[in-house]
Amino acid sequence: MGLISLIFTWPVAPVRAVIRLGELIQEQAERELRDPAVVRRRLEELAEARRSGLISEEEESQAVEQLLQTMTGTRRG
Repeated sequence: MGLISLIFTWPVAPVRAVIRLGELIQEQAERELRDPAVVRRRLEELAEARRSGLISEEEESQAVEQLLQTMTGTRRG
Protein backbone atom coordinates (compact mmCIF):
# COMPACT_ATOMS: atom_id res chain seq x y z
CA MET A 1 0.00 0.00 0.00
CA GLY A 2 2.92 2.36 0.58
CA LEU A 3 3.95 2.35 -3.08
CA ILE A 4 0.42 3.00 -4.29
CA SER A 5 -0.12 5.87 -1.86
CA LEU A 6 3.26 7.31 -2.87
CA ILE A 7 2.28 7.24 -6.53
CA PHE A 8 -1.03 9.00 -5.90
CA THR A 9 0.24 11.58 -3.39
CA TRP A 10 3.50 12.42 -5.19
CA PRO A 11 1.94 14.97 -7.57
CA VAL A 12 0.60 17.05 -4.65
CA ALA A 13 3.85 16.94 -2.67
CA PRO A 14 5.02 20.39 -3.89
CA VAL A 15 1.71 21.92 -2.83
CA ARG A 16 1.97 20.34 0.59
CA ALA A 17 5.54 21.62 0.90
CA VAL A 18 4.47 25.18 0.05
CA ILE A 19 1.65 24.98 2.59
CA ARG A 20 4.06 23.76 5.28
CA LEU A 21 6.52 26.53 4.40
CA GLY A 22 3.72 29.08 4.80
CA GLU A 23 2.84 27.61 8.19
CA LEU A 24 6.47 27.83 9.33
CA ILE A 25 6.72 31.46 8.20
CA GLN A 26 3.49 32.30 10.04
CA GLU A 27 4.72 30.62 13.23
CA GLN A 28 8.01 32.55 13.08
CA ALA A 29 6.23 35.85 12.49
CA GLU A 30 3.91 35.22 15.44
CA ARG A 31 6.88 34.36 17.66
CA GLU A 32 8.59 37.60 16.68
CA LEU A 33 5.43 39.63 17.31
CA ARG A 34 5.19 38.24 20.81
CA ASP A 35 8.91 38.36 21.61
CA PRO A 36 9.33 40.45 24.78
CA ALA A 37 12.56 42.01 23.49
CA VAL A 38 10.85 43.24 20.31
CA VAL A 39 7.88 44.60 22.26
CA ARG A 40 10.16 46.34 24.74
CA ARG A 41 12.20 47.91 21.95
CA ARG A 42 9.02 49.16 20.26
CA LEU A 43 7.75 50.63 23.55
CA GLU A 44 11.08 52.40 24.02
CA GLU A 45 10.85 53.79 20.47
CA LEU A 46 7.36 55.12 21.22
CA ALA A 47 8.53 56.74 24.46
CA GLU A 48 11.46 58.36 22.67
CA ALA A 49 9.19 59.66 19.90
CA ARG A 50 6.91 61.14 22.56
CA ARG A 51 9.85 62.81 24.36
CA SER A 52 11.09 64.20 21.04
CA GLY A 53 7.68 65.60 20.25
CA LEU A 54 7.22 63.50 17.12
CA ILE A 55 3.95 62.06 18.39
CA SER A 56 1.32 63.28 20.82
CA GLU A 57 0.40 61.65 24.09
CA GLU A 58 -2.80 60.36 22.50
CA GLU A 59 -0.92 58.85 19.56
CA GLU A 60 1.50 57.19 21.94
CA SER A 61 -1.36 55.77 23.97
CA GLN A 62 -3.05 54.39 20.86
CA ALA A 63 0.19 52.86 19.59
CA VAL A 64 0.88 51.21 22.96
CA GLU A 65 -2.66 49.82 23.06
CA GLN A 66 -2.32 48.46 19.54
CA LEU A 67 1.07 46.93 20.35
CA LEU A 68 -0.29 45.21 23.43
CA GLN A 69 -3.31 43.92 21.51
CA THR A 70 -1.03 42.52 18.83
CA MET A 71 1.20 40.91 21.43
CA THR A 72 -1.65 39.29 23.33
CA GLY A 73 -3.72 38.49 20.26
CA THR A 74 -6.82 40.28 21.57
CA ARG A 75 -9.00 42.87 19.88
CA ARG A 76 -11.36 45.33 21.52
CA GLY A 77 -14.37 46.97 19.93
